[in-house]
Amino acid sequence: MLGRTYDREVCSAARALEVVGERWSLLILRNAAFAGCTRFTDFQQRLGVAPNILSARLALFVEEGLMETMLGESGHLEYHLTRKGQDLTPAIVALTAWGDRWAAPDGPPIAYGHAGCEGSVRMQLVCERCGEQVEAPQLTARPTAAMAAARQRRRLPPLPPR
Repeated sequence: MLGRTYDREVCSAARALEVVGERWSLLILRNAAFAGCTRFTDFQQRLGVAPNILSARLALFVEEGLMETMLGESGHLEYHLTRKGQDLTPAIVALTAWGDRWAAPDGPPIAYGHAGCEGSVRMQLVCERCGEQVEAPQLTARPTAAMAAARQRRRLPPLPPR
């Protein structure tokens, strides 16, 4: 079985996967964000995930600060996304857009919209400097000073120049 950590990776995507990369994780977060699920039984019934797996995922999300628990009006424990958890919704929308394009032969099964006007929402990459929309082939990834410092702390060799 693969471990849950990527210790040799100095990468924010790897750190994010340590929290949300296990099976069912993004679907649980999706249902919390968009389907109104708050109770254990809501998640379990909608997703059909095994109770032990669901319990472990929800506990991790609370431990990592993605969710918080509170007693609902009915006296049952409820799980609510924190701001940190809500900040994952663009990633879910982006994964959905990819799935709509490459894995939905009958077309998109759901559409995300703006609650204020009911317009459709789409993801796009925009350069903060010039304001232009950027397509995937135009993207670059440049190591920062934080990368160099983290690699040094972990006693990893510096990255070769590009």
